[in-house]
Amino acid sequence: MHPLQPAHPAAPGSSAGILRPHGGTVPALESLWPLPAACKRWAAALSAAARAQRCSSPPAASRAVCCRPVRSGPGFNWRNGVFVADVKKDWSDHALWWEKKKTWLLKTHWTLDKYGIQADAKLQFTPQHKLLRLQLPNMKYVKVKVNFSDRVFKAVSDICKTFNIRHPEELSLLRKPRDPSKKKKKKLDDQCEDEAFELEGPLITPGSGNIYSSPGLYSKTMTPTYDAHDGSPLSPTSAWFGDSALSEGNPGILAVSQPVTSPESLAKMYKPQALLDKAKINQGWLDSSRSLMEQEVKENEALLLRFKYYSFFDLNPKYDAIRINQLYEQSKWAILLEEIECTEEEMMMFAALQYHINKLSIMSSENHLNNSDKEVDEVDAALSDLEITLEGGKTSTILGDITSIPELADYIKVFKPKKLTLKGYKPYWCTFKDTSISCYKSKEEANGTPAHQMNLRGCEVTPDVNISGQKFNIKLLIPVAEGMNEIWLRCDNERQYASWMAACRLASKGKTMADSSYSMEVQNILSFLKMQHLNPDPQLIPEQITTDINPECLVSPRYLKKYKNKQITARILEAHQNVAQMSLIEAKMRFIQAWQSLPEFGITHFIARFQGGKKEELIGIAYNRLIRMDASTGDAVKTWRFSNMKQWNVNWEIKMVTVEFADDVRVSFICTEVDCKVVHEFIGGYIFLSTRAKDQNESLDEEMFYKLTSGWV
Repeated sequence: MHPLQPAHPAAPGSSAGILRPHGGTVPALESLWPLPAACKRWAAALSAAARAQRCSSPPAASRAVCCRPVRSGPGFNWRNGVFVADVKKDWSDHALWWEKKKTWLLKTHWTLDKYGIQADAKLQFTPQHKLLRLQLPNMKYVKVKVNFSDRVFKAVSDICKTFNIRHPEELSLLRKPRDPSKKKKKKLDDQCEDEAFELEGPLITPGSGNIYSSPGLYSKTMTPTYDAHDGSPLSPTSAWFGDSALSEGNPGILAVSQPVTSPESLAKMYKPQALLDKAKINQGWLDSSRSLMEQEVKENEALLLRFKYYSFFDLNPKYDAIRINQLYEQSKWAILLEEIECTEEEMMMFAALQYHINKLSIMSSENHLNNSDKEVDEVDAALSDLEITLEGGKTSTILGDITSIPELADYIKVFKPKKLTLKGYKPYWCTFKDTSISCYKSKEEANGTPAHQMNLRGCEVTPDVNISGQKFNIKLLIPVAEGMNEIWLRCDNERQYASWMAACRLASKGKTMADSSYSMEVQNILSFLKMQHLNPDPQLIPEQITTDINPECLVSPRYLKKYKNKQITARILEAHQNVAQMSLIEAKMRFIQAWQSLPEFGITHFIARFQGGKKEELIGIAYNRLIRMDASTGDAVKTWRFSNMKQWNVNWEIKMVTVEFADDVRVSFICTEVDCKVVHEFIGGYIFLSTRAKDQNESLDEEMFYKLTSGWV
């Protein structure tokens, strides 16, 4: 008898099925066999075939097996576990995949009949864990073994746990955007381009080895893992990833900044040319509530791991060196590829920070190798950190009277831009109280009726600053019944600008200057402005270090076309004087904070058609609001805050999203070039992230995330 023929052929009239292991003659399935028995019989046949062919093992497990049951009965059940004991192969990772319905048969207590499987159904017996090529935020590729049967949200959590990245709910997987100008090029060119960014090191498998367990939302008793000064491991003797395979190749590579080494590689990368191009990139976000196989992701396919939600919770250098570095890398590439707009002075500041970070990264790596034998008492470090945590640390400022709300009062120039107007800024005595600004013609009239009054709750606040030109403007888009009212405020100096800008930002969120974050916001703005100052004495810059700078790798193409390399180098070195004293982690944090200060930060764009509208517009989703935007200019037409949102619904048949706000405001739009599920998930995701708090010790509430984002499809 052929080793793959059934030992007992099906009797006439009985139910039978066919397992097809890689072609050839196959064993039949008895109708009343539970699936474990069927798999056992099939595996035994494979073993016999292997022995007959003098092979040491069955065929590769990655190959699919096709199962065709003639009729499924109520007794056709199966259980998890190793199918056979006499086969030198662990089949516990295998499961059945129904290709036609795009679903995994993971409910092993169900019968095939309950799944609706008929005689012509084709099932694949395939491993759940498969290889995936992940492009990290630093543009480098790593090979990861991921569970293709898990929901994407769970798969990303496992990946982040492997990489020691806290708060995996902020990240997700994105399909690689296609450059429209390169449609005719071969896929081989793309593969060669990807290989240039391949990380050294073998396969990474989530869940393998003694990998650091990533805490839930927050833990007050966590032991510091990294040096808060340079981001290196506190203990040189402890591997960065435990027994993870990555540590065999290059231990600290995910926490070390990877400089752009080649202008040619930067030039080959896709750069969105307009807002519509940026919106099309967001079509590629995977559905977090479905598995990779259900979304037709193939083995060895390249996906992008990115920070999806721009709400970064509890960034702490003691625990988040890798998370901070990858966040820095994502912000760096967003600026270099012009995915976000910035001014010329801001670009030189970002370039100076990059140059500083690249230098310190090299020095930190060398120091870490030289001090590899230095012993660190981790217990003392943990006790010291716990002592500071319990005592609450030292406060640098004395709390004022919390019963009174601070106010601002000063002369501010106010301008209302309108069409066909020649009037400029007009000085007013302005008072800022609670969330409102009152404008008076003079200081003496401050006790009377104001000439203008603006409530900034829910408004859009945009900076318009030019340090060299001493321009400190604040653009306000204040929501009114018919749309948005535009008001510009001009301040006289940096200190005045920082105070009023911080107050405007808090007021837009419904907060007053009594909020504890006000003073920190003022300091962050002043720090951001200080980094953009030009060095008053360029002669202090050493000439020998100019050869270390490659401006083509530090500045976006727009400014490379505008200036010569020598001019850009000089300006970068001037800006570097403002950041030269920063530590490595501080420089990365300042870079991230400066990125967050840009007007376009945190807005994810989608192409949409609003109910009643005749043309395509943009819908922007930020962590706290929805924005209706002009597709050609990017200007905000209307803004709605999540704090005023009552509910949102999706009509899956016509792909329409409807959001209801307070005061009977109703917004409906159809997503024209993206599945409305992506937009629905962004809204629900931000609502989910807003529920996080530092006093929470438990792990993520996955079910709550699915309730807010999955919907009914």
